[in-house]
Amino acid sequence: MSANDDSSKVSDLDSRREAEADFGLPFDDHVEEVSEGGKTVRRRGIFLLPNLITTAALFSGFYAIVAGMHGNFENAAIAIFVAMVFDGLDGRVARLTNTSSAFGVEYDSLSDMVSFGLAPSLVMFNWGLAPLGKYGWAMAFAFAACAALRLARFNTQVETADKRYFTGLASPSAAALVAGTVWFGHEAEITFELSLLVGLLTLTAGLLMVSNIKYHSFKGLDFKGRVPFVKLLLMIMLFVVIVANPSVMLVLMAAIYATSGPLMWLWEYSRKKRVDD
Repeated sequence: MSANDDSSKVSDLDSRREAEADFGLPFDDHVEEVSEGGKTVRRRGIFLLPNLITTAALFSGFYAIVAGMHGNFENAAIAIFVAMVFDGLDGRVARLTNTSSAFGVEYDSLSDMVSFGLAPSLVMFNWGLAPLGKYGWAMAFAFAACAALRLARFNTQVETADKRYFTGLASPSAAALVAGTVWFGHEAEITFELSLLVGLLTLTAGLLMVSNIKYHSFKGLDFKGRVPFVKLLLMIMLFVVIVANPSVMLVLMAAIYATSGPLMWLWEYSRKKRVDD
């Protein structure tokens, strides 16, 4: 009998023992296969810190939906921006603490769907799309569906995509555009014309998510290296301006970023056309 046969039998025996030990438990540890030293090993449990941050993002998105249902649109919009902060932290914390996992990636994607797909669409519907009737909820659903498609496409292309660019508008950026609009206009009187305008905005944001337009990801920025003093000063001034009037500045920044992709695409298209001619 070969050594491989012996190791196979031992592995099968360990698997049976694990199954017998786990039988009957209504809740159990998550078991995940990871690569360590070129070998695939099984690890039990999940990493607490990054998944707690993801849970905070998920809670923020859930709270936004509840607040929107009760007509508290300002807090609902703010909660979506809070979810963006937590969403930006969980991945970075996982990489800094070497606690990245497949479970965390999937959990983060599901949290994004709630916070940046369902929450913005439902908050926008309750605030400004209800007067459009079935067309209003259809536009809200289109945004949520596009967010789901955007996340699914991102997950399948994450290993091969160019890290410098996003293909399509990222779901947090689209959510920022929608939530920022609600925050900016939460005290406005909703007329049919305004409802139609924000409906088209919501639909456009959704379509940009599933487009092939390239957006800068800013992942190439070096936050560890030295920079001129004036750059730090400019960042502080930007922070002050945002704090002074956050609803206006955040929706303006979201709109600029959302339009940067189509403008860059038009510039590249026109330049290529001039070369071909």
